[in-house]
Amino acid sequence: MKQISNCPVCNSSDFNPFITCEDFTVSHEEFKIVECNSCNFRFTNPIPELDKLGDYYESEDYISHSNTSKDLISKIYQQARKGAIKKKHQLVSSRVSGSDWLDIGCGTGDFMHYCKSNNLNIRGIEPSDKAREFGIKEFGLEIFPESKLDEFSPESFDAITMWHVLEHVYPLQNRVKKILSLLRPNGVAFIAVPNCNSLDANIYKEHWAAFDVPRHLYHFRQDQMKQLWEMNGGKVEEVLPMKLDSYYVSLLSEKYKGSGIMSYPKAFINGLRSNHAAVKSGEWSSLIYVVRKSVA
Repeated sequence: MKQISNCPVCNSSDFNPFITCEDFTVSHEEFKIVECNSCNFRFTNPIPELDKLGDYYESEDYISHSNTSKDLISKIYQQARKGAIKKKHQLVSSRVSGSDWLDIGCGTGDFMHYCKSNNLNIRGIEPSDKAREFGIKEFGLEIFPESKLDEFSPESFDAITMWHVLEHVYPLQNRVKKILSLLRPNGVAFIAVPNCNSLDANIYKEHWAAFDVPRHLYHFRQDQMKQLWEMNGGKVEEVLPMKLDSYYVSLLSEKYKGSGIMSYPKAFINGLRSNHAAVKSGEWSSLIYVVRKSVA
């Protein structure tokens, strides 16, 4: 295991245990999440060695890189993903005038495929060989391995999207700097991440599916996300809700708790409770941060 000695946001070495969670998807090992005493950022610590991290994605149950719908939860996920693609496209296109887009962590390329059909020049980055090859063969997309990020020229893109990806990347600060360097002046990044300040996170605690250790290396809250981007030359202009996530995350969390046949009604009720609370608090289960590159 790799011990993280400094906070990924503020670089402090002073942090305390926050919670211990099980990897319910692959290994069933336990992983600790710590909280920085300086900036309150939460992150998994220790994490698997970087050359072993890919092993924790090797499961048919890890469905964000696949198009399979073999059980009910997978089918719900796939239907939700299809429904969200059009909304994501509308979200980005309404805030960006240029047509050069980059989708980092594009998976099998469903979002890219929709954007390409709307005459956008979109390219993708995907570390999973299987997912990348599917998108290339099935849709004829330009999808590259992660190493390609270092080959793009600075200021190449009008928009960069990361839909539930930033929580997976290491090291964090390097990736944030890279994203901002690849954006053109006034370019916009759209960063979707789980929100560990949501009511569903507080309800499920160590069973909260969006902790997803050790694949999720970081566990974001709004203050830390704004700090992270602004210290690197970005400006968080909007924070937008992903309202369906509370239901899907609650359903997975009930599965991890072993709720059996009661998983579905309990998940619906807790998803509804979380969204109802978020109307006032703004603490939705997942949030999209709209980050504009600052112009010097």
